[in-house]
Amino acid sequence: MAEQLNLTLPVRTALGRDDFFVSPANAMALGLVDMWPDWPGGKLVLSGPAGSGKTHLTHVWAGISNARIVPATSLPDQDIPALATGPVAVEDVHLIAGDKAAQDALFHLHNLVLAERHTLLLTGAGEPKHWGLTLPDLMSRMQGTTVAALDQPDDTLLTVVMAKMFNDRQLTPPPDTLPFLIKNMDRSFEAARDLVERLDTLSLSEKRPITRALARRVLEER
Repeated sequence: MAEQLNLTLPVRTALGRDDFFVSPANAMALGLVDMWPDWPGGKLVLSGPAGSGKTHLTHVWAGISNARIVPATSLPDQDIPALATGPVAVEDVHLIAGDKAAQDALFHLHNLVLAERHTLLLTGAGEPKHWGLTLPDLMSRMQGTTVAALDQPDDTLLTVVMAKMFNDRQLTPPPDTLPFLIKNMDRSFEAARDLVERLDTLSLSEKRPITRALARRVLEER
């Protein structure tokens, strides 16, 4: 008998405005995004831990502003003058802490975008002063930018986020599974993403549905 292969379905992340659940952890950030284009100085930083919704909010903003979204690490390969002809979002600026070429490119992009009277959105883990940037002029410009912080989730937000993560993977756990996970897991978006990924992988490898029993196994293995 031929061996049965596991079919890994693509993860289709829903990033529309209607898919963004508002809670006290992210309400201020959403409010500041909604203030566009009236941002102080024409720029805004979205700051928060991995999985807190920075990318989702970035796509929400790009949808209303027609902005281009680029990873900070790709900036040395970008046509900076061409990018600066409209609104721009630069993601994960903290990842270029040791990259002089990327920091130089971001510095020039920042100046060109604002000179052209467009707007700039930047994202990173933590506040700009903790990004480890080494270019003094860039550091001063980042630290002079309004920061919208996204905090770690409360139970309600964590439940909604995990339900969305399962839905993005086309998974529907039984009703008792999510409350069990929320009660027993680490309180972070990163832990939520890790658990959903582990449950998906284990469910596929063992050809079993995701249940509370399977969730207990994954939690105990951690």
